Order: sequence, then C-alpha cells, then structure tokens
Amino acid sequence: MRYYLAIDIGASSGRHILGHVDEGKMVLEELYRFPTPQIHKNGHDYWDIDRLHHSILEGLKACKAAGKMPATMGIDTWAVDFVLLDGEGRLVSDAVAYRDRRTDGMDAVVEKLLSPSELYALTGIQKQKFNTIYQLMALKKEHPKQLAAARSFLMIPEYFNFLLTGVRQNEYTNATTTGLVNARLKTWDGGLIQKLGLSKTIFSPLAMPGTRLGRFTPETRQQVGFDCEVMLPATHDTGSAFLAVPAQDDKAVYLSSGTWSLLGVENREPITTEESRLQNFTNEGGYQYRFRYLRNIMGLWMLQSIRRELSKKDKKEISFAEMETAARAAGDFESIVDVNNASFLAPDSMIAAVKEFCRRTGQIVPGSAGELTQCVYKSLAESYRQAVESLSHLTGRKYTSLNIVGGGSKDHYLSELTARATGVPVFAGPTEGTALGNLIVQMIAGGEYPDLAAARRAVKESFPIKKII
Repeated sequence: MRYYLAIDIGASSGRHILGHVDEGKMVLEELYRFPTPQIHKNGHDYWDIDRLHHSILEGLKACKAAGKMPATMGIDTWAVDFVLLDGEGRLVSDAVAYRDRRTDGMDAVVEKLLSPSELYALTGIQKQKFNTIYQLMALKKEHPKQLAAARSFLMIPEYFNFLLTGVRQNEYTNATTTGLVNARLKTWDGGLIQKLGLSKTIFSPLAMPGTRLGRFTPETRQQVGFDCEVMLPATHDTGSAFLAVPAQDDKAVYLSSGTWSLLGVENREPITTEESRLQNFTNEGGYQYRFRYLRNIMGLWMLQSIRRELSKKDKKEISFAEMETAARAAGDFESIVDVNNASFLAPDSMIAAVKEFCRRTGQIVPGSAGELTQCVYKSLAESYRQAVESLSHLTGRKYTSLNIVGGGSKDHYLSELTARATGVPVFAGPTEGTALGNLIVQMIAGGEYPDLAAARRAVKESFPIKKII
C-alpha cells in the first residue's frame, strides 16, 4: 500500500491525514490531531512555533507506530504569517499571528508609497490589514535589526519544511497572499519590494505545488524513525481546499468554509480592475497557475468565538449542534451584521461585538443565545449572497450552484440558509477539503491520477456530497 500524508494545520487545530487509493477511490485516515496554540509576550500574539514543530514530529511518529509510513508528505497552513532566518538558519524573528494589532496604521504607511489602486493593479490581492506586506512594514518600524539580519523569508509551512529537510523554498500559492507577488508575472515584484525598502535577496524564486523538496534530514529521520520525501502541495490551505471541490460544471461557485469563508471561482487570468478592488475580491495564485478569484469573508470564527464565551459562561462545553438548535428556534430573529466589519476580527468579546453592532445600526439587539447565533448564521448567508451577486457581475457569468468544502460543510443549517439566500442549490462536502487538496497534488505526482480533472472525479466518487435546495 502506498500512503501519502497531508499535514493540514489550521488556526485552531492541525491534523495528520493519511491517504491512499483503492480501486480508484480515495481513502482517508486521521492519525494524529493537535492544537495550534498562541502565546502572548512582549505585547504581541505569536504562534507557538516550537510546539507546532514538535506536534508535526509526533504525528510522523504515529505513522511509524501504525506501520503506515508515507512515501511523500506535504504541509499546508493558513496564509500571510512568516518568520525570518539568518544565514545559519536561526530564527531572527518570531511568528507573529495575523490577528495581532501590530499592523494597525500600516496601510497608511504603504499608501504613502503607492496608492491602493496601484498596489491592487500589480498584485490583485484584496486589502486586509493583516496582509504580509503590512506585517513587514510593522516589523520594519518596530524591529529593523531583525530585517537587517535576515537572509531568508519563509512563510509558516515553508519554515516547517526547512526544519524537516534543510531546504529554504518559497511556494507560489502562499506567496501570492503576501501582497508582494506580481499577478501577471507570477513572481515576486522586485520593484514593489524595493519601493517598500525591503531586501529582495531574502525572497527565493517561487516553486509550484508538485515540486519535490527533498528527503528528511538525518536528524529528522532519527527523531521519527523513517525517511520520507517532502513535497510542496498548495501550501496555502485555501489553495488546497479549492482543489478538492468536485464542481458539477464551470458554473459552480466554490466556498471553502472554516475559520474563514473563502468564496469564489477559478480563473485562468487575474482580474485587477478598479471595480474588482472596490468589490473586495482577491486573485490568489493556485495550482498550475489557476487564480482563485474570491472574497475573503469572516467565517466560522464568529460562531467559534461565541461558543467559547457561552461555554465559559455556562461552565460546560456548548456544542455546535446545541447552537444550531437554538438558532433554528430563533428563526424569526431578523437582525444581521456585516461579518467583515473590523470589529469582529479580534474582539475581546464576540458576543458584545455583535450586540454593539446591532445597537449601533438601529436593529434589535439579540438577547438569548439562540438570537445571537441566528443573527450570525443569517449574516453569513447574506454575505455569501452578496459575494455571489458581485462575482456574477464582475465575471459576466451566471452561477447555478454553490459547492461547500471544509468543516463548514457539516453545518446543515448554514447550508440551508445559504441555499435560500443565494437561490441556487448547495452541494456540501467533502469535509476534509483542505487535506484532500493537499493529497491530490501528491497523488497526481505519484501517478495515481493523470490530472486534476481525474482527481476531482475521484473525490466525487469517494465521498458523500449532500445536495441542499
């Protein structure tokens, strides 16, 4: 049996998912799961990078213990965050988390150098305050010596690849989220980097998903008990998730639903018009130079945060199923919020933030847990409707279905509300969209499937897809 391993690390947890092919169908097995903790020090929020590396190694040991050592493996994570290394491969910066406040005001700093329209025309990337371009400007302001000492810029999955193999390599799909890659040239924009006062030498040429990085270092082999070839999947988790969408046809909208909701389509060329910028759509690079043309929407983060608060208040674990039941019971509650409002990015209390938004906009303030969750559910569905409508206008295409992959595909109520709001059928599943997309790249490279179209057909045949109308 030939196994492939996807290490899929999200903002709340990570998983080691083994995959293999049996009579053309994909078979998945979760071998290891771990938290993705943050630590607060020196006034900033950081990813606990050492603990995450330890968890990656523990999951690899679990493969060895199960007697299911993968032939290849790949790592995907969230986007935009990074570390800097010196010439000896030592960290010279911390892995600051994207929700940290250090980027406050950095957009204004960048806009003194070039306008939002000029930046979007170059990169095609949606403006978000936590984009890497703003993180680097914050670092330049606060810790210029770290940038001066840096010899390599590595995004989070690339750093873990370095620890496993000793290879420093930037990957295309994740790099595009930095706001530093030229959308049409599909490489780092040297002129932009120079204009920002950054060193071009810390960025390596971009490699595509499917690139073979190398095998474990002797130290890694000794720690985990076997050797393995490390490959680049689409290291940005959304780039992987989009690969796993078993779309019915080219009139389907994709929705990767997790902590964030990424709603869009695949294009062969970027759309970098001013209208597209004003509609807040982004052009993220994908597998084989496809572009993920999408809107980045606040997703299940809001429900996750409310769940934590309710659980703490009630001194017992509140399940998502209980929240859904309460929301259904409050189905007549009409207030909605703008889920992309900055007040929901990292509030001290999500419950208070939702209530304050309703109060500020002259709506009925949710009182019960059911009204609160119903408000968020309806607001998400409405944001999806608006995004589909804008997408249709910008691309000149009419879309006839919406395909949800990722953890949010399990939320039947949200799928129902989305189908109702958008007026098109929703196809929910597969749940493990990101891990599947990671594995698809490896399986194509391993000769299991001839191309992406064949792999997507296999996804449709291998996993349950629920139609909701």
